[in-house]
Amino acid sequence: MVEEGKRDELLLAVLPGVPFDGWSGQALRDGARSLGMDLFPRGAGDLVAWFSTWADREMLRRTALLPIETMKVRDRITAAFEARQEAIEPHKEAVRRAASVLALPQNAPLGLKLLYDTVDCMWHAAGDTATDWNFYTKRGLLAGIYSATMLYWLDDRSPGSTETRAFFQRRLADVMSIPRVTGKMGELLDRLPNPFRFFRVAQRR
Repeated sequence: MVEEGKRDELLLAVLPGVPFDGWSGQALRDGARSLGMDLFPRGAGDLVAWFSTWADREMLRRTALLPIETMKVRDRITAAFEARQEAIEPHKEAVRRAASVLALPQNAPLGLKLLYDTVDCMWHAAGDTATDWNFYTKRGLLAGIYSATMLYWLDDRSPGSTETRAFFQRRLADVMSIPRVTGKMGELLDRLPNPFRFFRVAQRR
């Protein structure tokens, strides 16, 4: 899409100023002015959402180049996670400031939606085809792992964020080693309202 390309261009023009100005109207205006465009009329929330969407698309693009079908499920999810991390690694301060924007009460629904979109993309990148309660269980468990890992990464100063990658792999291994627990959790999620179901239904409309 032409507009998608323009939005990406504007996002990449804004990112260098975010560590200094945050996801602010000023950063957006500076980036837009440098390109002669204005594609995020609602300001910071729109721009942060597009940043997350851009990172998800980068993850899908990068994992599409890997022999995913030859990997075990755990390795597929790890590959998807690492592909997204490679995309956002140069923009850690922008991610930190994006988290502050999404922490605002009025942006809580947006933050949950973006988290859902990311873990959903990760499972799609891993070749997941589940349609039953497993669909929600997998995304719910991965959302918890991914959220914890992102908090860990923001304070990680190891070269190449190697400690963050190890943290993610440990958390993933912990979850995948208890299938009986995940099965019981799936049964519970099947009976209770699930916010991830809401977003999946909303995306179909």
